[in-house]
Amino acid sequence: MFLLINKSTGITSHDVITQLRRITGIKKIGHAGTLDPLARGLLIVAIGRESTKKINQFTKMDKEYIAEIKLGATSDTYDREGKIIRKDKSQPVQLKEVEKTLSTFLGPQLQTLPLYSATKAGGKKLYQLARANKTINSGFTNIEIKKIKILKYKFPDLKILVQCSSGTYIRSLAHDLGQKLGVGGYLENLKRTKIGNFDIEKAISLDKLNSQNWQEHTF
Repeated sequence: MFLLINKSTGITSHDVITQLRRITGIKKIGHAGTLDPLARGLLIVAIGRESTKKINQFTKMDKEYIAEIKLGATSDTYDREGKIIRKDKSQPVQLKEVEKTLSTFLGPQLQTLPLYSATKAGGKKLYQLARANKTINSGFTNIEIKKIKILKYKFPDLKILVQCSSGTYIRSLAHDLGQKLGVGGYLENLKRTKIGNFDIEKAISLDKLNSQNWQEHTF
């Protein structure tokens, strides 16, 4: 059995699993693709031992996100939860320049991993090493960005839709965009709207599930 969960901000993907264990009474539960506490949106969850064995069929699917990016500042975590360094003298960037720069991110590429991520180096997660002030090279990952569309823009606020391969860090995209524009940038908000052909419109929030109705929403 699988559930499409509409995760809210402020909780981890593991928090979702913990709550579902209480609701379902089933301990063996897993998810296909972590969402940071900052992020909200679609999370595919497998319920039961047999389903968790099949979770990998979802993890490599393409993803779609709606991202809100703040230009004119940088963050050590590449998002609003990190240490923000504002660039007071940043001049507003014109829409055409933003469009042109975003287009350079389309296609297959090597993306720099954020220092604050769950990816491991030497057996330790990168965010653990970063918090310990260890000098590390975060490394790169192969990704593909298939579509970027500007939904709204008024400097310093940029809202975009991104369709990309699994493993893409939208935080890194926000940071790298800011670097290319020369003004800095970080991720303000993030919503995952699709995983493969699964859409957020079909997902349900945790507060609407209980021990009596959760099976009605499985597939």
